Amino acid sequence: MRVIEAKNKSFDVLNDEIYQSGDELKIVECLGQRFIASGSRGKRIVISGVPGNALGAYLAGSEIIVEGNAQDAVGDTMNDGLIVIHGNVGDAVGYAMRGGIILVQGNAGYRVGIHMKEYKEKKPAIVIGGRVGSFLGEYQAGGLIVALGLHKDDKETLGAFPCAGMHGGKLFVRGGLGTVSFPEQTTVKIANPEDLAEIRPLIAKFCETFGYDFAKIIDEPFTLVTPNVANPYKQMYVAN
Repeated sequence: MRVIEAKNKSFDVLNDEIYQSGDELKIVECLGQRFIASGSRGKRIVISGVPGNALGAYLAGSEIIVEGNAQDAVGDTMNDGLIVIHGNVGDAVGYAMRGGIILVQGNAGYRVGIHMKEYKEKKPAIVIGGRVGSFLGEYQAGGLIVALGLHKDDKETLGAFPCAGMHGGKLFVRGGLGTVSFPEQTTVKIANPEDLAEIRPLIAKFCETFGYDFAKIIDEPFTLVTPNVANPYKQMYVAN
């Protein structure tokens, strides 16, 4: 595995080294460099330090493992691959994500999964281990978002206005919903075993990655949120 020293390097210089390196590499002393590994495929990249905005943007199949926290827009318009964050993330994780998986051990900021979409066999997925900020799944058009609520503080798992403008995809929330409310164009129900079958592999992967007890996590009730086909999002914009 090649080791790349990121200290005092601009993001473009760092990325040039990444693209010119082999398939296995580690970046050390990363400090806010943006667009790391954007558009890459076929690589496995371990990052020590804090990558900047748009980590793995347009990712096309590489695997990225961050040993700590990451900033905003992780997996922006991601097409394929895997991003693992052993810490917390900022806002807009998975913005317009079109494929692949993002696993976050800790908490996430605002607008996770905004404009997330899917096409045929391409079904992106985001799993957040802790709590999530406001506007989760805003304008979600496809894919899966799972919020596990494993955070240690007493704050609610979801922030305000989840699923605003949601018109596709699914949101699963483990445990209680607290005081949060969902918009009229969504349907909210307790997930049944058939519903949970879709996310069991995702949760198993999360548990294997971060060392959690799968049986303990899956044993809790989950809430499933989907678009309400009787009151589609488009009706908000179409005059009667």
